Amino acid sequence: MSRVPTPLWHKLIAVQIYGANTGVGKTVFSTLLGAHFVKRRGPRTWDLQYIKPVSTGPADEADDSYVLKYTGAKVQTLFQFKAAVSPHLAARGAAYLPNNDAIVKKVYTKLRDHVDLILGENMGISIIETAGGVLSPGPSGRLQADLFRPLRMPVVLVGDHRLGGIASTISAAESLILRGYDIDAVICFDDNGKYENSEYLRKYFEERDIAAFELPWIPNLTDCTESEETERMAAYYFKESAENALFRVAERIIERHFERLTNVDKMASRTRDVIWHPFTQHKSIKKTEEILVFDSAYGDYFQTKHTSSSRAGHRRSGNLPLFYPAFDGSASWWTQGVGHGNPKLSLAAAYAAGRYGHVMFAGATHEPAVTLAERLLEGLNNPRLKKCFYTDDGSTAAEVGLKMALRASCKRYAWDSSSEDIGVIGLKGSYHGDTIGAMDASEPCVYNKKVDWYRGRGYWFDFPTVKMREGRWIVEPPAGMDNVFGAPKDFTTLDDVFNFEQRDTAPMYEEYITSVLDNLVKEQGRKFGALVMEPVILGAGGMLFADPLFQRTLVKVVRAYSFAKIPKKTMRFRPDIAWTGLPVLFDEVFTGLYRLGRFSSASLLQTHPDISIHAKLLTGGLLPLSVTVASQSIFDAFFGDEKADALLHGHSYTAHPIGCHVANNSLQMMDERKAGYSWQGYVRNWKEKAASSRGETVDQLTMRPKAINESTIWSMWSKNTVIELSHHTLVDHVIAIGSVLAVSLKDEANSGYTSTAAIGLRDALLNQPSFSYLNIHSRVLGNVIYFMASMTSSSSHLASVEDALLQRLNAMSGVDLSVGDWGDARKRLPQDVAVFSAHRGRET
Repeated sequence: MSRVPTPLWHKLIAVQIYGANTGVGKTVFSTLLGAHFVKRRGPRTWDLQYIKPVSTGPADEADDSYVLKYTGAKVQTLFQFKAAVSPHLAARGAAYLPNNDAIVKKVYTKLRDHVDLILGENMGISIIETAGGVLSPGPSGRLQADLFRPLRMPVVLVGDHRLGGIASTISAAESLILRGYDIDAVICFDDNGKYENSEYLRKYFEERDIAAFELPWIPNLTDCTESEETERMAAYYFKESAENALFRVAERIIERHFERLTNVDKMASRTRDVIWHPFTQHKSIKKTEEILVFDSAYGDYFQTKHTSSSRAGHRRSGNLPLFYPAFDGSASWWTQGVGHGNPKLSLAAAYAAGRYGHVMFAGATHEPAVTLAERLLEGLNNPRLKKCFYTDDGSTAAEVGLKMALRASCKRYAWDSSSEDIGVIGLKGSYHGDTIGAMDASEPCVYNKKVDWYRGRGYWFDFPTVKMREGRWIVEPPAGMDNVFGAPKDFTTLDDVFNFEQRDTAPMYEEYITSVLDNLVKEQGRKFGALVMEPVILGAGGMLFADPLFQRTLVKVVRAYSFAKIPKKTMRFRPDIAWTGLPVLFDEVFTGLYRLGRFSSASLLQTHPDISIHAKLLTGGLLPLSVTVASQSIFDAFFGDEKADALLHGHSYTAHPIGCHVANNSLQMMDERKAGYSWQGYVRNWKEKAASSRGETVDQLTMRPKAINESTIWSMWSKNTVIELSHHTLVDHVIAIGSVLAVSLKDEANSGYTSTAAIGLRDALLNQPSFSYLNIHSRVLGNVIYFMASMTSSSSHLASVEDALLQRLNAMSGVDLSVGDWGDARKRLPQDVAVFSAHRGRET
């Protein structure tokens, strides 16, 4: 998952040569193309570079020397392995085995160096030739098409002229397209009419808007001496028929390059003309270049077009590529689970699209939907939940959940919702989506108070919040409510906050909740049909970490409370599996499916909802899909003799098989990640300090628990970094759990969501002063700036995000730090934090 820019410059064309198979003439084509540009006449002179990233076999037989012989180009093989076998086999006995990042970064470095050598009005052409076929493995065993995907260079695919070559060429092209490559051209050598592959492939690809070309047959070199071979091939490379064909191929490559440049340059202005952005006050967009242009995304990074702000501070900014990699700090609105451009998910989507397309779901079924429902019910591990209802996004899932809960309540209590106001109970700061019903389940806020149909049907409780401040976890009541919730309480670890049996505030919470309900229900006569709550963290409301004990107590009180008399005719129900009091709806769109380190965030509260909604991470960020999961007693509320008794909700793409199949694959990948070494390292990082305080068995050599307790509350973000942030002079508090890191900056105006305190930090992180710094695309919620990892983010990449954040914060507070220079800063931090800065406890 290399952090490199897409290699697109105005003055350099970098083109990658892939083969449909080994032995199809990649090196011959690379030489033909290079020779053409060397002698090409026109308004520009072309500077040629040839790169072979990975080569196997004896060095004296390497392809670079062959290309040099006939073109005189600057040539280089980056990694040479002696054995003439597949790179993954040849690399086994090597003294140095380059990892995937090292290979990709070295290719990029060579391209960047080439740009620096191009003078005046000249242009450069860099030819990067792969080894074997499109899906041949690289040194690490990773497929070449995946290995080089972070660069996403335009491709010329050399087709297979041999028997069976039509199939292998089309398969190779589809493999590249599946991974998001642009194929500039497909070429195939004319085999003198033996199999006529080139003619078929030309027609096939041109019907799909991919240019295809035929090149003259390669001379027969059987029984040739070395000098005869040189003479024949030299004549071939300068043969008029070959030159004519190469001219057309080169024109196509050049044309595509400038089309791409034009498209990139105009993208923002075209967007401003025709797009209405979500959550955007368009009056605030002063300049067109403030609209970020993403060329592509891969792993954790966007390829983002440079602006004047992002170029500022770069040396030789004129030679910067058009794009720079920016860490996707918001996980693309919380959806990313297994990284952008994940080939497994792309293949899963293609499979389901090919097998089904879309099929309607009313009164029908298909295997991906059934399998996903079974997988979700098993993962949620909630004895109440029995039925899955599919929708398209989190807001719609919430809308469906509200319909379910309100119908169940009205039916049990014999309420007439057409003539009575039935509200919901929730928490202040919660938000459940942008459809009108979901909006009404939240208190008035910046998202909904100016929506013309919004009514705000409910009551929303104040609640204590959890935060780390100056290295200590604190449960803090809202301002002025110490008399209700007690004074702020300190905890050594986050585990202690979730240790409900050892905490003593539950009776106080229970008394407060009961008194509020008595006032609302018994004195005011208000009616409520559901408890709706985001477990643990309220996302859109500002990353509010609710005291889990308060949420757990709220569920307990609501389930035991008498909201109305139950008519005698109402069916009997079991309180262990059916709802009592009110149906409890957990909105896990943000917090579920491993976002907080657990399959279900409800498990952190040690309680089971009657309705649970999920979206975002469900498909790994690839497709919109959501699910509302309900108990049998909720389902039974819609059982009846008339169609009007049914849940009459749905949309054309309900349970679309592509999304369901992708979701099955996404969840499987995250399940595997959970059992992997990296996640266990995160758990150890957060647990090792707390183990001895709880009397657990500790390894005396490593001071780590001998066994990882699954109940540990952990984060993908380094504990030492979180502690360091919590001490910072600009930071009020910080929270970290699972993949979420939220930093609340001090705001003297105390303006909450309308605060601009975090905007400067956000912009500084996006427009870092040089390539040695990490650029981060992030979102802010008032004075809160948050960062979110995907489930596949590497420890080293997250450490880079942490370093960048600390560097920018220190620069803003007057401690101007260059990379790695922590000396002066340590003096201004508490002693224990200075130690943490030297080594943040990362495990790779």
